[in-house]
Amino acid sequence: MATTHKPGATLRTHHFLAASIWSLVGIFLMARGYFFLQTVGRAWLFLPASLAGTGKSIFLLDKSARKNLARLAEKKDGDCLGGVYSMKMWGLVALMMLSGILLRRSGLPAELIGTVYVAIGWALFFSSRLLWQRAISYPS
Repeated sequence: MATTHKPGATLRTHHFLAASIWSLVGIFLMARGYFFLQTVGRAWLFLPASLAGTGKSIFLLDKSARKNLARLAEKKDGDCLGGVYSMKMWGLVALMMLSGILLRRSGLPAELIGTVYVAIGWALFFSSRLLWQRAISYPS
């Protein structure tokens, strides 16, 4: 009989991983976006991009974060660490990565690419606050 091995983790770890991924990806995208903006002398676009990202966070990503928290609430200690996100969410992650590659190769102006990166990065980072609130308050 074949056995399967999965990296099980505590619920606390799931919550910290979910928050960490959103935060780190957000920081990475903002830094990359700033690089695009700075190389064309348009670093000032960081502020309006962040404002747009705040809107995206409040009206779209906060809902996704809450859905993920509700899904995590149904899990139990020892569940697979990869289950930190649903299969649908992992598919969306892959789609967003592909979209980023296509955006960079599109030939669009660097200031537009940078603005999009900053807006999405800030939205992820700002919405991660909901995940961090739960991760930090999770009982030991």
